Amino acid sequence: MIKKRMMAFAAAAVSFFMMAAAPLTAYADSTPYVALGADLSQEQKEVVLRLLKVTEEDLKNDTVLTVTNEEEHQYLDSYLDPALIGTRALSSCKVCAEASGHGITVEAHNISYLTPSMYVNALATAGMKDASVVVAGPFEISGTAALVGAMKAYAAMSGTSVSEKVLDGATDELMATEEVAADLGDSQKAAELVAAVKEIIVSRNYTSEEDIRQAILEVAAELGVSLTDAMIERLIGLMHKLASLDLDAAAITEQAKGIYEELKSRGLDISKYGVSESDMDGFWSVFAGLLRDFIGWFKGIFG
Repeated sequence: MIKKRMMAFAAAAVSFFMMAAAPLTAYADSTPYVALGADLSQEQKEVVLRLLKVTEEDLKNDTVLTVTNEEEHQYLDSYLDPALIGTRALSSCKVCAEASGHGITVEAHNISYLTPSMYVNALATAGMKDASVVVAGPFEISGTAALVGAMKAYAAMSGTSVSEKVLDGATDELMATEEVAADLGDSQKAAELVAAVKEIIVSRNYTSEEDIRQAILEVAAELGVSLTDAMIERLIGLMHKLASLDLDAAAITEQAKGIYEELKSRGLDISKYGVSESDMDGFWSVFAGLLRDFIGWFKGIFG
């Protein structure tokens, strides 16, 4: 793993000096993508567009997608109470390609169930790179349609499709994070906990229940949180699933770097788990933004 990182870093460094004058994006098409809930009334649409900072005139040039309530239930019923998803697709999002090294940022308006950090973690796992995402509802709502919309926008922007296996892992991660948040009463710490454990198990290639459990317990101790036995088992199941997706720790850390930088500022000692400080600094550098091939490209859902 370390050898592969060093080779990738060296290649990235060479590429940087060749391309420094023209930062690249991860996408051939840099047009903003707007995914709108299919059940918005005209008045609600006006509210959402204002929050997304999009005008009707902009929509003529942007790529506009639609998310239906049927799609929400198709992809999320396995993890969410259908009542939470509801009967109307209302939350919407705008996704813009950014320069290499930007990572994923999420800004949310009128979203009551999913936090920006939860979106970032899930989208990084699904493979999104270097994008700014704005999520909005016409009033306080869960934000599930916007999650599906962001996935659809990513697939369209990158010209890929997202496999059921990867979407399942990303969605399960998001839902597990919300469950931990409810248990802890702290959404930010829940997102940080899941992100840190994910980075550790991917970096160390952990697959055994014992190793994963130890990583969960040690990160929880570092963050000063106490987990129930049921929640530990829930996280072990999630990490087993994520470990099977062949994720790249460097890419995930770069894309969700806001979360990892917050962890670093809190003093979480990732290096004790076998990830060196120099590695972590590399993840946050501009070179790490060029480490592109980190999830096998996907078949199926939005292709």
